Amino acid sequence: MTRARDPTGPAILGNRVELQLLTTLRCNLKCSYCSLGVGEVLGSQRKVTYTLDQLDAFIAKHLAGHEIYVTFYGGEPTLNLDLMTAVMRRHPRFRFQLQTNGTLLERLPDWVLGRLSNILVSIDGGEEVTDGYRGRGIYRRVLKNVNAIRARAGGTLTARVTWSSADTSFAELDQLRQDFDYIYFQFVAQQGAYTPEATKKKRAVIAQLVREFFRADALYPFIPIMGTVRNKVLPSLAMELYAGMTQCRASTHILNVMPDGKIYPCPDLMYLPEMLQGDVVGNWLKRSPLQPHPDMPCERCDAFAYCRRNCMKNLHLAYVRGDADYRKHVVEPICDLVRALGEEVDRHDPHAWFARMPLSVREQVAGCAVYDYVEVMP
Repeated sequence: MTRARDPTGPAILGNRVELQLLTTLRCNLKCSYCSLGVGEVLGSQRKVTYTLDQLDAFIAKHLAGHEIYVTFYGGEPTLNLDLMTAVMRRHPRFRFQLQTNGTLLERLPDWVLGRLSNILVSIDGGEEVTDGYRGRGIYRRVLKNVNAIRARAGGTLTARVTWSSADTSFAELDQLRQDFDYIYFQFVAQQGAYTPEATKKKRAVIAQLVREFFRADALYPFIPIMGTVRNKVLPSLAMELYAGMTQCRASTHILNVMPDGKIYPCPDLMYLPEMLQGDVVGNWLKRSPLQPHPDMPCERCDAFAYCRRNCMKNLHLAYVRGDADYRKHVVEPICDLVRALGEEVDRHDPHAWFARMPLSVREQVAGCAVYDYVEVMP
């Protein structure tokens, strides 16, 4: 039975909180699948209208006692570099991450690059696929920028792949290891992306990635595979991290702050008024409205032990708002692929693999810092 969260309890679950600051809703690209395009969110707020003093007052009132890490998000966050640098100077003890399309990385001063714990760079696989979604020449431009800043980056560089195309190959994803420390892929939440043939191709690539993960002598740095292995081999750790509820940070400890100061649990649902969770200007915060719900079928699913309701947005739209078409053509196919990932991992006896790997690999699988910044499951 789904456990309801105490409505009188704290707004933030756990000791950490991710403050995701949308520095602007402007973007210099127009990716065809962008989730912020829903409800005409993208481009609607070009400038931040709250003050840093108001942000500080909000932090002092609602986030005191928590470990705070900030993700700069957008739009394209580097279009408002002034806000990024001002926040970083005001709060030198915070951790910082940047999620970017990678086209403007050359704008970042060395001291900013040195303070970022992780740079999450959006890329869609290979050159043809990436340029098809993002514009001609973007793939090469992004990789050129990534390699230009690598020596000056203080933290890790992670490829964030929105896996949209059925033509994305194992070789294209594997190649990203040459330019990034980690690769995180997420299945696109888009109707039309999961025809039977497309799903078959994606399952085949998943199987290849998992085989390579268990065959490699060193860590094969694909976050969704690492996370699946962790949750299978160390299930108590997954339970502790998410209080036995959901692996999706939108339920527990992420605050998406819009440029006008309004706060939402998920950046993909900012077009829904009922998702409003707080306000920096009004200095109020309540618990996330994205919570496990009895209509969600997750606890009856074979993958629940390691997936743990990984995307609350998808579950909310499909089962709480009752969008049957979205459920059939997006959520159910994605859930099938997550189950396929778990089945492939099981074929390679992850417990035995974990036991024989060196301590350095086991520590990364158990507690990779990049887990803090992504949803772990795809």
